[in-house]
Amino acid sequence: MALPLLPGNSFNRNVGKEKFHKSQHWGFCNNVGMLVSEDKPGIGGELLLGQKTKPKYSAFPKGMGSDAPSWVAFDKQVLSFDAYLEDEVPDKSQGNYRIRRYKIYFYLEDDTIQVNEPELKNSGMPQGTSIRRQRISLPPPDEDQFYTVHHFNINIDIIFYGRTFKIYDCDTFTKNFLKKIGVKLNPPGQCPEDPYMKIRRETLDCMKPLRPYESFDTLKQFLEYDRKVLRFFCLWDDSATLFGDRRELILHYFLSDDTIEVKEVMPHNSGRDAMSLFLQRRKLPKYGPPGVCQPGQVTDRTVLNIYGGLKENRVDGYLLDKYKLGKLDQEFYKDSDLFIGATINVWGRKVLLCDCDEFTKTYYKTKYGIENFTSIPCKAPPLPKIERKFPPYTGFGSEEDSLRSCIGLVPTPHQRDFKKFMEKDSYGNISNTLRFFAKLITHKCADVDRMFVISYFLSDDTISVFEPIERNSGITGGKFLKRIRVKKPGQEVFKSELSEYIKAEELYIGATVNVNGYLFLLLNADEYTLNYMETNSDMFPMSSIELILQKLKEEESKSREIKQVFTAADCKHTKMVDYNTFRDIIMSLTVGKLIDHELITLARHYRVPKDPCPDMSVLMAQAHEQLKKNTFENFESLISTCVYQDREKKKVLPSKDIRRLCKSFRLPLSDDLLGSILSGFEDSEKQINYESFFCALNWRINPMPELEATLYTKEPFLLPENIAYAPDEIEFDLEIWAPSLELSGSHIRRLWIHPPVCQEVASCFKLCCDFHRHFIKYEM
Repeated sequence: MALPLLPGNSFNRNVGKEKFHKSQHWGFCNNVGMLVSEDKPGIGGELLLGQKTKPKYSAFPKGMGSDAPSWVAFDKQVLSFDAYLEDEVPDKSQGNYRIRRYKIYFYLEDDTIQVNEPELKNSGMPQGTSIRRQRISLPPPDEDQFYTVHHFNINIDIIFYGRTFKIYDCDTFTKNFLKKIGVKLNPPGQCPEDPYMKIRRETLDCMKPLRPYESFDTLKQFLEYDRKVLRFFCLWDDSATLFGDRRELILHYFLSDDTIEVKEVMPHNSGRDAMSLFLQRRKLPKYGPPGVCQPGQVTDRTVLNIYGGLKENRVDGYLLDKYKLGKLDQEFYKDSDLFIGATINVWGRKVLLCDCDEFTKTYYKTKYGIENFTSIPCKAPPLPKIERKFPPYTGFGSEEDSLRSCIGLVPTPHQRDFKKFMEKDSYGNISNTLRFFAKLITHKCADVDRMFVISYFLSDDTISVFEPIERNSGITGGKFLKRIRVKKPGQEVFKSELSEYIKAEELYIGATVNVNGYLFLLLNADEYTLNYMETNSDMFPMSSIELILQKLKEEESKSREIKQVFTAADCKHTKMVDYNTFRDIIMSLTVGKLIDHELITLARHYRVPKDPCPDMSVLMAQAHEQLKKNTFENFESLISTCVYQDREKKKVLPSKDIRRLCKSFRLPLSDDLLGSILSGFEDSEKQINYESFFCALNWRINPMPELEATLYTKEPFLLPENIAYAPDEIEFDLEIWAPSLELSGSHIRRLWIHPPVCQEVASCFKLCCDFHRHFIKYEM
């Protein structure tokens, strides 16, 4: 019975073996059959009995690290060996041999070797890279193998391409690496001295010039400090002399050649000629001026004699004075002589160094270790400012234009604040215009009931006054004052200073405004004006709810009285009171500390929120009126587009898609009105039945009754009727009832609007009427 073919049950060594090929020992080279290699393995690549493979690359002992390949583990790691070579010299007069030093680099990642020869000055031999980076084979008879890391050590001879290099030392990294892989290092040796370089060095030491020679080597200083300049801020006080004053200077010290340059800082309107330089770039002597020197007295070299050769081969030459007899010694300023607080002599002028720049501070801190760089004020005391007086206003043109004619010889127009104009000019739905409803304060019976709309434009601080037209009043309405800036009363007309004009901060509800002699009492403001003033409460303190509550806190003694008064006024215990009751209670408790605008701000801050769901019939009536006015009838195309986009044929589309289609077809409805109508047709998933929506908007198929115009009746101004309060919290503090007070936004003051001017007033006042119940009809 045969054993099963399972591991451990068979003695056949070929079980599981897949390679059975034989190694080829014979081959062809140049069409000649020859023995290719004797070290080929046996069948399937297995080694023969007694055969050992020769490693192609360095084999490193396995440690506790990762099993990464050598080209990853030893990336950018190089062994460096110091070696020398004895090279024979063809010319025996210069010696029998030369000692040439080399650097041998062994790259661990791929066993490549590079040999470099450091360059020696005036060696007379080409030096540099001797052997480029490559794998080098062993000398015969092992030329089929390459050098590995185990072939290297100290104090051994190594042969590269027939040249024998003597390795006598290596760097620290190489020593540590060889020790880690188990190589026993030999003691380091010494490199012998090159006999030729020794003879040449002795010859140079014994050589002396035949004539006095003096070298001026400034190239090193130039290359090291080129374009590096020290800058000092200086002061020359010349106020002691006649017509002298304090002069500000800038001193530049060029480190490349120790020269100094001085520039003068010319202030505006100084009356001096602008000079390019106060002192040209040159070396500055410490003790100058030294006087007048003879020609040739100040020179770097002193010439003793000039000689020449024969007439045919004439060679001009000169002989220098070695001892420099009669030379004028001058001491010049160096960088060590310059520091903050030092006084230097600039050709007889005492210049004080007051300050320096950051580069100069870094230079002195690095080179000299100076840490104190306390600057000295070098600015001259300011001259007494002469007050410029202008002639008074003549009455011709505006005050600004008349003043511009006095400033320059060539009159230029007055430049208005363009930045303010661009920021505060009207754009889109933001008007940047404050509108107030006012009445005229007068004793004339005919003018007592006259009402006006005062508009203040924030872009240029101008004011316009408009009077609504009232039928059968005997007064022609319309524009009462064109858009101009209004001066404050009580100012002199013919004066040198510019007049003061009415600012936006002076306008608030309850204020009295004098417009060119007419007194107006501001009764109310539109919604945009109140919102703008509350947003910018820092400019309008009357609209700051924090300041208003601070005033109420001062009445702390009346906190319990407030609770009793509000509880008595709230008969139905709804925790809400109407505005008139709220106003009477607050005014009686504060005793005139709050004005009308502050009271309105307080009521608006704590008003009862209005019902967000308006009547759909009213909204549709408004939409039909706008569609009729613009003769929009493209409803069939809208429905067709919706059917095309309705891929699932559910007859519903998302609300945002309906809004986008209305915008693309330019439906003449405002964003607020369109959003309100869309919200009325939305379901729980924000989907809209587009057929019912556009059929409802079709004013020809489904007409709506026309809106009734608001009657022109002179009602008193009514503020919101419902204001909430919390009587349980009043006894704490006067401030605690404030967060619970609410003012109804649906009950708003009504303005007196006449149909011919309803567009003007309605656009100015969004608070003028309750748009959910009162509408205005007018013809364009």
